[in-house]
Amino acid sequence: MADSSSSSTPKGTVRRRVTGRSNNNAARGPMPGGSTSNMMRIYSDDSPGLRVDPVVVLVLSLTFIASVFGLHIVGKFLRA
Repeated sequence: MADSSSSSTPKGTVRRRVTGRSNNNAARGPMPGGSTSNMMRIYSDDSPGLRVDPVVVLVLSLTFIASVFGLHIVGKFLRA
């Protein structure tokens, strides 16, 4: 079948779709991490979810690591 959209373009070339909006950010590329409004909502008072102090998270994670470490040591002694 013949391509009816454009007969002057060489075979194998890919045409870009023309959109109606202007793309001012094309030179900079996509911004990492998503939009700024979504990132700022994480740290606002309106964000849903459980609020935990970073010190509590640090203590709980170190306690978990210590318990795993201790269970490995206990397991070595019980197996021997």
